[in-house]
Amino acid sequence: MKYYIISGEASGDLHGSNLMKALHREDVNADFRFWGGDLMKAVGGTLVKHYRELAFMGFIEVILNLRTIAKNLSLCKQDIEAYKPDVIIYIDYPGFNLRIAKWAKQKNYKNHYYISPQIWAWKEGRIKAIKRDVDEMYVILPFEKQFYEEKHEFPVHFVGHPLIDAIGDRHQVDEFVFRKNNGLSEKPIIALLPGSRKQEIKKMLSVMLSLVDDYKDYQFIIAGAPGQDYEFYKQFIKKSNVHFLNNKTYDLLSVSTAALVTSGTATLETALFKVPQVVCYKGSWVSYQIGKRVVDLDYISLVNLILNKEAVTELIQDDFNTKRLKKELDVLLNAYERTKFFVNYYELEKDLGGKGASENTAKLIYNATA
Repeated sequence: MKYYIISGEASGDLHGSNLMKALHREDVNADFRFWGGDLMKAVGGTLVKHYRELAFMGFIEVILNLRTIAKNLSLCKQDIEAYKPDVIIYIDYPGFNLRIAKWAKQKNYKNHYYISPQIWAWKEGRIKAIKRDVDEMYVILPFEKQFYEEKHEFPVHFVGHPLIDAIGDRHQVDEFVFRKNNGLSEKPIIALLPGSRKQEIKKMLSVMLSLVDDYKDYQFIIAGAPGQDYEFYKQFIKKSNVHFLNNKTYDLLSVSTAALVTSGTATLETALFKVPQVVCYKGSWVSYQIGKRVVDLDYISLVNLILNKEAVTELIQDDFNTKRLKKELDVLLNAYERTKFFVNYYELEKDLGGKGASENTAKLIYNATA
């Protein structure tokens, strides 16, 4: 069968690639055309547009790029019409994907949505479009099934979280070899995960790296985001105990003592590696003022949302400063306090439902479409 997949971010590229592998196992004749990234491209098929050209962060940034977004929507519709897929699979990225889904439904394409838009956080009104345009929805967070089925009477499939597979399937890292091959010392590692977009990285790293002189007995390692090269990051590397690793985030987390993490999927990845973390976020002033008025959530990190408690500290906007960050990093490095993270992380993994999200979703999509 022919599968058209639309993913607009780095996390979607990861989950899309694993779903494609699982679909190949279900359907030996699977043919893919997709919007995504390098991981999806490595599986096979045709990459139409890389997510680097699609990721606009914040309300103001979206407004400034409306013309580009409109062109991409037009291109996507034309490309789908030319390809004539058996099913279209949308991976999160709701601002774009729900527009395509509305058009595709009118054209009688089968619409399957993998990884629900976070309408439980904001824009809950999108439920009307989802119920109208989406044939099958596959959710990855346990509370989402209750949200859709009990509150909105829309049946969905809870398939488990794909990160458990992505992390669980990886090989164990030999820490000695890892440090030697990457020019790292024996000092404990503090991982810095500053996000995936340039404007986001600039904001986050400037504060994260303001701590390095206070922790001479540690080394700080910047985890490079997919699609961003060393030339961009090197402007931030000015101290001897600061290093950069590209496309090795999982290996880095497996040997890290603590992590400073920009809010997003990375907070959940860090938790699944059992690394104590501080969750950080700082956007433009205007975007933040708009956001806090429309987002109705007690927390911003997936870890806290799933557990429904403050298992990890969140430093948001003005709270994300050198003084507060140093205070919270000291907590992460305290032996007694660290045990609390581990207990919460094991509870989190249990709530996520175990392995098999990609395989579960692939089976459901194939059986519904074949």
